[in-house]
Amino acid sequence: MPKFLLKRWHGMHMVWVFALLAVLTFILFLYQWIIGLVALFLCALLGYYTLQAEQAFRKDLNAYITTLSHRVKRAGSEVIHELPLGMLLYNEDKVIEWHNPFVAKMLGRESLIGEPLLEVFTGLKARKEKEVKLELPVDKRIYEVQMKPEERLVYFTDITDFRTLQKRYEEEKLSLGIVMMDNLDEATQGLDDQTRTIMMAKVTGEITEWAQKNQIYLRRTASDRYLMVMDQKGLKALEQSRFEILDEVRDITIENKLPLTLSIGIASGTTSLNELGQWAQLSLDMALGRGGDQAAVKVGERLSFYGGRSNAIEKRTRVRARVISHALRDLIKDCDKVLIMGHRNPDMDSIGAAIGVLKMAHLSNKEGYIVLEGVNPSIQKLMDTIYEDEKLNRWFITPEQAVAITNGRSLAVVVDTHRASMTPEPKLLQLTSRKVVVDHHRRSEDFIHDATLVYMEPYASSTCELVTELLQYFHERMTMGVLEATALLSGIVVDTKSFSLRTGARTFEAASFLRRNGADSALIQRLLKEDLDYYIQKAEVIKHAVVIYDHIALAVNEPGRKYSQLLIAQVADTLLTMTGIMASFVISERPDGLIGISARSLGQMNVQVVMERMGGGGHLTNAATQLEGTIAEATQRLKQVLSEIHAEEGLFE
Repeated sequence: MPKFLLKRWHGMHMVWVFALLAVLTFILFLYQWIIGLVALFLCALLGYYTLQAEQAFRKDLNAYITTLSHRVKRAGSEVIHELPLGMLLYNEDKVIEWHNPFVAKMLGRESLIGEPLLEVFTGLKARKEKEVKLELPVDKRIYEVQMKPEERLVYFTDITDFRTLQKRYEEEKLSLGIVMMDNLDEATQGLDDQTRTIMMAKVTGEITEWAQKNQIYLRRTASDRYLMVMDQKGLKALEQSRFEILDEVRDITIENKLPLTLSIGIASGTTSLNELGQWAQLSLDMALGRGGDQAAVKVGERLSFYGGRSNAIEKRTRVRARVISHALRDLIKDCDKVLIMGHRNPDMDSIGAAIGVLKMAHLSNKEGYIVLEGVNPSIQKLMDTIYEDEKLNRWFITPEQAVAITNGRSLAVVVDTHRASMTPEPKLLQLTSRKVVVDHHRRSEDFIHDATLVYMEPYASSTCELVTELLQYFHERMTMGVLEATALLSGIVVDTKSFSLRTGARTFEAASFLRRNGADSALIQRLLKEDLDYYIQKAEVIKHAVVIYDHIALAVNEPGRKYSQLLIAQVADTLLTMTGIMASFVISERPDGLIGISARSLGQMNVQVVMERMGGGGHLTNAATQLEGTIAEATQRLKQVLSEIHAEEGLFE
């Protein structure tokens, strides 16, 4: 305790003693005045002493305050100079007037006074007017800059260690992945034990070496499956290499009749191990659903795909088709009505598959309805034939009618698409919890996740092929009408370009079944005929075609001339038949004002990847997208994407 405070404490006690003595003196005067005089004298002495003590206290207090003020100013000055942060003052012309030593040390200079602030710290020029905090790199260090425009004051805080720690934390986040040999049975079918063992040893060695090179912990969980654990830094390296292991495994088994391919699902971006496991399996399902031979990476909300450069290999089994058929039969029997939807602007495959599912409903003695909104010109002749058939025509309804009759016990069946946004009435899927998806397209992120039953096979030529297989197991004594069988076969013929593309043994088996059940091939030819004017319109677009990258045909229609998406797609198909052309892209304005792009390939180039980067999708050999803007902008964007892919991994196998 300071001495002056101790004196003050004694002084306060003297005041109390003085007061007590004064009271005692008054009492003594009443009884013994002589003793009272003595007490009065003592009281006067005590009062004098107390007054002197009070004056001494005030003198010491003033001296202490003066000393303390000086110490505070000196300490404040030392603190400003020793603080682990920078302080800088500038004038209204943004010229530096003062700074503490931290700022000079930060830049390795003795003084900055008199220099323009924005020239010394050029990073401040790019800041927004209202921005008061920003990060500024200075000589390999990172500083958080806090602006105080009112006081014309700037604070600099070194956050390099924090950012380094944050970066390390992000890089060391756990990532979980699953590697699967997606066609092991098909690739090793017919091989003897020795050849199979040698091939598996090569593949296993390649995968193990790849894991060691990229610092991945790899654990085999089944004969065709691996679990891998890595950090975020390792995952970024894999994405930068675009999962080269996919090409390496395919290349070392290329001498086989069917090369072995991998599918990889990876998840990152969450600290929950349960979520990581679920996301990794979901990513693998996405990769397999898109045809395999690719990697799907889910990091938080981002889902990216790599690879997918080979054709999907047919690996459906009749057992799976029978199980799905029986499950669908049970669902139909347990509902009150079946509502069937394809995609908007339906094609032959969509209508044919819908008619096949309608047949299943009628075989189960249930009401079935096909929801149709508008007629695509490509199916106009088929629809005209259906309208003449009273038995079939009565089951076609509008989306409004479908919504009116749908309830919780209705079964909604979506064919030839798995995206709710592409159906003629997405609201229909919200009115019932019983949903079935039958599709042959590669799975996209916008998927009907709450479907009760999903039959997606990207290896199939068409949805009509899948529905035909389901029909074979749906009823023991199945008979079909001529128009029903013809509609299904038409969908297969159109999607396979008359059995020239994406056909497998199962495709011909399905076509044979339909032919036995009355499909009329002559009627199909009449339905697919096109008139002369339509052919001339296609020729008008084709004449603008040019060849880029030696094997890609690009046809850009004249601005102002509008063609349907169907015609654009047919032009792309036609260009693919030209000598030396491995892929084709056709760009044209559509009647709805959007810019349509159709892409086709023979399999050496994955046009789905190109269209996905432009907001569309499709198959490896068949894809499309629709864009807003002008034809010139769409053409420039397409060329940019092709250039990026060519630089990353090449356009062709």
